[in-house]
Amino acid sequence: MTAPAVSLTPPPSDPARRRPWQHPLFRPLAALALLLAIAAASVPGFLHLEIKDGRLYGNLVDILHRAAPLMLAALGMTLVIATRGIDVSVGAVVAIAGAVACGLAGSHGVAVAFAAALGAALLCGLWNGLLVAGLGLQPIIATLILMVAGRGLAQLVTDGQILTVYEPASFFWLGAGHVLGLPVPLYVVALVAGLTALLMTRTALGLFIQAVGINPVAARLAGVRTAAVACFAYVYCSLGAGLAGLLVASNIKSADANNAGLLLELDAILAVTLGGGQLSGGKFSLAGSLVGALIIQTLTSAIYALGVPPQVTMVVKAVVVFAVCISQSSFWSRRPA
Repeated sequence: MTAPAVSLTPPPSDPARRRPWQHPLFRPLAALALLLAIAAASVPGFLHLEIKDGRLYGNLVDILHRAAPLMLAALGMTLVIATRGIDVSVGAVVAIAGAVACGLAGSHGVAVAFAAALGAALLCGLWNGLLVAGLGLQPIIATLILMVAGRGLAQLVTDGQILTVYEPASFFWLGAGHVLGLPVPLYVVALVAGLTALLMTRTALGLFIQAVGINPVAARLAGVRTAAVACFAYVYCSLGAGLAGLLVASNIKSADANNAGLLLELDAILAVTLGGGQLSGGKFSLAGSLVGALIIQTLTSAIYALGVPPQVTMVVKAVVVFAVCISQSSFWSRRPA
């Protein structure tokens, strides 16, 4: 009997044979590049960069600067969604952190104000984690409680007013300062993204999060402390939102409990989805979430630069987002290369 022939050619699904356009980041990056190309072709000088007084100026720098709070929120949201969860309280945590920081900055100093703001965000994350992982509430219901109550807490801290910070000047450095010509928030995002990537790739935490997202029952039977993993994800997400709140408050020099972080949770969820993350859990991409946040901010900046009337801005944004999401649907991924 003749032995069956053995092919040395790897199957098409082998990562070694994966074509560039089959990479998970290809479509998000292509969408970002297309948006930038359209804006550059429609608005003269949109991609122009220049250095003044040792600082780099231009629309690209502005996009990165304004997207920093969303990128921080998206990084934390990525971990929550990877565990089959959702956190709709992100915007409220931003408001709480900003209110606490602005309320304490003038009387107790910047260090105490920032530490207290992050501590408040940590407590918010523990609250969400306790409700979801400890009491077994549905994530959207558990975090909806804080989404509603959090705005009220921020209002109590600010006494229903917009708190404006006039001093110390060091309070403004985090959100509006520059280092080596670039805004400080970019370094903050790079630091948090690097730390998150190390946790996900150099420790077992990334594997545990994937296991919980794919099959929490099997993960628990395999010895994974699923409740602790889920609780960590919510705490990390709230800490990212708290840091985003510090960036916002430091940049605008005030705390507005009504508008700070408004609808940020929806943009963060959208950024994760645009970056290739699955709401069903398990699959996630930190780099993809960052690209998704940049897509949202680039789209917003391009719409304003093009002079699109405010009343149709959300419609244009929805159409573009719909097109990007459809391009990443399973229908296209199943098509032969």
